[in-house]
Amino acid sequence: MSTPDADDLLRRAVAELAARDDCSWAGIFFVEEERLVLGPEAGTPEPKRRTTVPVVWRETRVAELAADGGVDRSELASVAAGIADLCLVGWDTGGEVWQS
Repeated sequence: MSTPDADDLLRRAVAELAARDDCSWAGIFFVEEERLVLGPEAGTPEPKRRTTVPVVWRETRVAELAADGGVDRSELASVAAGIADLCLVGWDTGGEVWQS
């Protein structure tokens, strides 16, 4: 059995967040050339209920983790810290829409 790659683990992270009772949608926005580009996402978006936290690797923001619903900001920050290394691995879409 193969080990999941970073892409799979990031998909799993947003899927697990979106499956919670207090979350309708979760997604990761990657920093690409100083813009945020949506990467993996799961659930049904409710942007008016969105909370975002930075995903930081070695003092550099590499992404933003977003969740719609009532997810506590500190819980979201904990998830963001746990996925920072995975986000760094790369979602350089070159401007193309990310495909799940």
